[in-house]
Amino acid sequence: MTILGIETSCDETSAAVLQKGRVRSNIISSQLIHRTYGGVVPELASREHERLIVSVVDTAINQANIQKNDLDVIAATAGPGLIGAVMVGLCFAQGLAWSLAKPLVPVNHIEAHIFSGFIQDHPGHEAPGERFISLCVSGGHTMLCLVQEDLAYSVIGRTIDDAAGEAFDKTGKMLGLDYPAGPVIDRLSREGDPAFHDFPRALTSQSRTSKSYRDNFDFSFSGLKTSVLHYINRHDPAFIEQHLSDIAASIQEAITSVLVEKTIAAAKKYSVRAVSIAGGVSANSGLRQKMEKACAQNGLHLCIPKAVYSTDNAAMIATVADLKLSRGLAETNNYDIAPFASFAYK
Repeated sequence: MTILGIETSCDETSAAVLQKGRVRSNIISSQLIHRTYGGVVPELASREHERLIVSVVDTAINQANIQKNDLDVIAATAGPGLIGAVMVGLCFAQGLAWSLAKPLVPVNHIEAHIFSGFIQDHPGHEAPGERFISLCVSGGHTMLCLVQEDLAYSVIGRTIDDAAGEAFDKTGKMLGLDYPAGPVIDRLSREGDPAFHDFPRALTSQSRTSKSYRDNFDFSFSGLKTSVLHYINRHDPAFIEQHLSDIAASIQEAITSVLVEKTIAAAKKYSVRAVSIAGGVSANSGLRQKMEKACAQNGLHLCIPKAVYSTDNAAMIATVADLKLSRGLAETNNYDIAPFASFAYK
């Protein structure tokens, strides 16, 4: 089966071709225009998707060395995401599928992240298995899912306020870092001292206020943002500049330690033997190293997609379509699909 995946949920225009379960091409065009505004501007994102979608899809098909008529299935993100951005990719996919008389599979963007550990682009890739804990962590979402057999899953924890990626970007903005600030904090942290300052870690064993954290897999990062703001306001700019790497490392330590602690606790509670992390924040080197160490200490198999598959990409869209089709779980032949307004927590 040859599947074309299309992803346009936010500010990446992406198309990928999957053949016999393996990635043959995965084209991602990131929109740099948003850096001027310090965040994603929805209307500009939609316009950029309109400008890029045809060339990105053509490049993915050409790189896979196939023709459009060789496609068996078209899969596209149907949400959640920026509604205008989602509609560009979804409408394009609908038109292409209809013109080629091919099945169309709508894919939930968050589910695609959850199952991105199944993306295969080389022999010997080891997927997380049929039962595992998934940490999905990005700029818009932070959640823990218990994944069962046949792609069934349940959300066992979610952020009650801000996502981890948002915490990275917003605290980075407070420090005067360029957008997106998450990768900049990651880079600075490699030269800083993570113990320089003890920022709060809500709803964990290290929380100063919470007395009830056991079996609580929810997240909270709003307090961290407030703490960073107060810390910056208490010190003069010269001090902040002098210790920028140390402050960045301390912020990263606070965020990643919460993510790791709750993920490992969830794996123990539900007696799983595998953990998967996905979403843009899973590309963070500090999180990867900390999770690798924790999983090794607890005898857990850790599955982390390559960095290119951690952020928004079409390979994960095509992969979910392939997984669902192989199990008879995919809806097809519907060319009039309304976009998903939100992620339906199960």
